[in-house]
Amino acid sequence: MDSPNQLVRVTNGKHPRHLGRVAVFQALYSGHISQENEKKILDDILGRYNFDDDIKEYVTALFLRTIENKKFIVETISKYLENWEWSRVALLDQLILQMATAELFYIDDVPPKVTIAEAIEIAQQYSTSDSSAFVNGILDAIYKEQNLMEDG
Repeated sequence: MDSPNQLVRVTNGKHPRHLGRVAVFQALYSGHISQENEKKILDDILGRYNFDDDIKEYVTALFLRTIENKKFIVETISKYLENWEWSRVALLDQLILQMATAELFYIDDVPPKVTIAEAIEIAQQYSTSDSSAFVNGILDAIYKEQNLMEDG
């Protein structure tokens, strides 16, 4: 018999990691707004979704890496904000960029182009009409620099 998670995969047509990214995005937003502790936020978000163990592990890793490395992540993103201050970037865009940058640097089994495409899709769905192009430009620049560092 199909697991409940497989039913989720069929009904929405999205890869389960897409739903995991949306869950992490929601958890980051919840944390920013509520100032609750990370464990409670993570438990709450995992309780809302019927993820299998692999996706729970992925969500947990992505959420915690984003939180634990926030200072480095924000500094990295900020290098690419031309004539713009981090504090002026829309909150939802900040969270999408933080999550995707964490995935680029700390989640090894996701191709960078998938990370960027997923961030663009989440920006299109949850943020402003200009957000997807903005997110794409920043993440593409981070990815290119990261590639140069790894190759050089």
